Amino acid sequence: MRYLDPKADLTFKHVFGEHPDLVMSLLNALLPLEEDEEITHIEYLPLEMVPDNPLRKNSIVDVRCKDKLGRQFIVEMQMIWSPEFKQRVLFNASKAYVRQLNAGEQYELLQPVYSLNLVNETFEPGLEDYYHYYKLVHVEHSEKVIDGLHLIFVELPKFTPNTYTAKKMQVLWLRYLTEISQNTREVPQELLDNPQIKKAVTALEESAFTDEQLLMYEKFWDTISVEKTLISSAERKGREEGREEGKKAQNIANARTMKQLGVTIDIISKTTGLSVDEIENL
Repeated sequence: MRYLDPKADLTFKHVFGEHPDLVMSLLNALLPLEEDEEITHIEYLPLEMVPDNPLRKNSIVDVRCKDKLGRQFIVEMQMIWSPEFKQRVLFNASKAYVRQLNAGEQYELLQPVYSLNLVNETFEPGLEDYYHYYKLVHVEHSEKVIDGLHLIFVELPKFTPNTYTAKKMQVLWLRYLTEISQNTREVPQELLDNPQIKKAVTALEESAFTDEQLLMYEKFWDTISVEKTLISSAERKGREEGREEGKKAQNIANARTMKQLGVTIDIISKTTGLSVDEIENL
């Protein structure tokens, strides 16, 4: 049996965008909900994913839904991390929050928006925990909360099954996302023992997809590889340009010092690489 990776665009939307019971189980397992806040029903919402960065336009997969109470849930699988994603996540969650009201409606009708972001890269190296929860709280009295936006980021590379502080279903779903891939030939029995996880695993079987879908799956990973290469090249170019600017600044500082000491412009130019005009203008 060959399985596909659940983090790809095709498989993530197939599992969590077509099976309400599975996305509901994932949300209940990973969101910071109290027992009386558990999600019991969801309906899918139209996707509004408009890429805001051409370098990362294919690296984000999302599923959107709401429950009977009107609470909205955005689930994103982020393959490539960049610092601006936090702002983008906040923007999208805020947009979903604001769009609940039509003109003239009362603010008390607003319901919370939960944005669950599963990140396939480490972005908080200084923190040991893989789970990061942001909400609006009073700076001095953290028990005082303005309910509305809930942003959750999960660093998948940091997760290990030994993190027993997490809920059982949270561990199972994160194992599903981190342990199943196209290299998987035998799924751990602990995952298959849970009916919901087993259903999600079965949905990943290669035989369940058409040749056209499998081609799209392979193209997705090729695109991710290209995007990572482009990002890496851009970052490397930025570092090189930064080093060149730093070297130029140091040469200017050295030239200024030598000029003050009375060193001839010719020697200063040969030593620092600056032109005569640049040195005279210091």
